[in-house]
Amino acid sequence: MRECSQMPTPLFQLVQRAATEAGFDRVGVAPAWDAEMRELEHFAAWVDAGYAGEMEYLKRRSESGEYKRSSLEEALPWAKSVIVAAMNYNTTVPKSTEPTEPRKGWISRYALSPHDYHDTVLSALRRVESAFTEHIRVSGGEVTTRCYVDTGPVIERVYAKYAGLGWVGKNTCLIDQQLGSWFFLGVIVTSLESSALLSDKKLDIAPDRCGSCTRCIDACPTDAIVAPRQLDASRCIAYFTIEKRGDIPEDFRADIGRHVFGCDICQDVCPWNRKAPVTLNPDFQPDPRLVNPDLSELSRIPPQEFRERFRGSPISRTKHSGLLRNVAVAMGNSGCQEYSTDLQTIARNADPTLAEHARWAIGRLKELSIAELPYAENGPHVAG
Repeated sequence: MRECSQMPTPLFQLVQRAATEAGFDRVGVAPAWDAEMRELEHFAAWVDAGYAGEMEYLKRRSESGEYKRSSLEEALPWAKSVIVAAMNYNTTVPKSTEPTEPRKGWISRYALSPHDYHDTVLSALRRVESAFTEHIRVSGGEVTTRCYVDTGPVIERVYAKYAGLGWVGKNTCLIDQQLGSWFFLGVIVTSLESSALLSDKKLDIAPDRCGSCTRCIDACPTDAIVAPRQLDASRCIAYFTIEKRGDIPEDFRADIGRHVFGCDICQDVCPWNRKAPVTLNPDFQPDPRLVNPDLSELSRIPPQEFRERFRGSPISRTKHSGLLRNVAVAMGNSGCQEYSTDLQTIARNADPTLAEHARWAIGRLKELSIAELPYAENGPHVAG
């Protein structure tokens, strides 16, 4: 585990040991609030700009009208510090930017395991929390703590940045020089001042090493990265294929390509991920059936099998209807004419959203078929 650049107290050294034993690759601590944490203030403007799309859980407000996600001091008035831990989930699977058969779909790297990463990371966090609180109790002290993994009134990557775990890249992902960006974050909110863990009051901020690179911005098919470190989630492929319910806007369907759950393009092109280490954690090892999965096979998974096969998997979030909708779009973008039969079956589905997306995909296949014809056959008729 990388050494903290600040002077750790014996208590934080205990936290570091516990985090390593629990399987974390990085751990740091930040104050619950600091004037330098301007990103917490920017969250409201981001939501107000419509960039959260239909993710209503990000728009929940406190009684005072503040967005809960960025209002830790309101949600937990006792909070004084935030311990942030990172766990590598990178595996040896191909990148989304590597050529694959047109009959294959794409599932985001973090979702390839049959296990729910929330459970894995939260379980490890609670081991750290237990060691932390037990040490304080034995020492005659008291502390209040709360653990979160992608939940609660905490914007994890902001606290991770100010805990020295990395910098926020232009794709809005947290990046570590050694780990790249393939890691999950978990936090332990505590009632202790951060000075009880780090004797130096200066924030442990990692330098920004993106430089002039814009690979992530240039590679995004839907132009979702509207400016460096500013993501319009309502244009993101991950949003469309995971969070969006109902219709995917037609203007974006062709750009989604063959993504059926999530998108890793902005991370796959990042130079800092070229040499990212591979995790040995068994909970993150991929299900081979999900690595570049066969689209036809996915389209034929019945609802009951979907529930059983993906119970506990991140893929369950999109539900059976959402996955089938995404597969229909991917089939249309594949250019494989044999998918017409599968799509005609989906087009007869009682769900009007599925039926409409399948009809769109059938039309898309026809467009791609015409586009592949020689110009003499595809161009305007010229009388001889």
